[in-house]
Amino acid sequence: MNFGKLAGQAKKLIDKRGGVKSLEEDARELGTIAKEKGSLSHKARDAAEALKDPGAPGEPPREPAAPPAQTPPASG
Repeated sequence: MNFGKLAGQAKKLIDKRGGVKSLEEDARELGTIAKEKGSLSHKARDAAEALKDPGAPGEPPREPAAPPAQTPPASG
């Protein structure tokens, strides 16, 4: 298993969903859903719906994070 490739794919997915801050907000939202009263199927449905919109609920969609700029090698 190529862990470097797996890590790269995970980073692309996180960036596509709006970055680490968006990921933290998603986790917080899922935690809130898990603590609510109700059936497991209701919580699963709410969680699936929440993950369709990255970040905190009600926030405008974020642009994917730009890849880091690469500096040209110094000639010398």
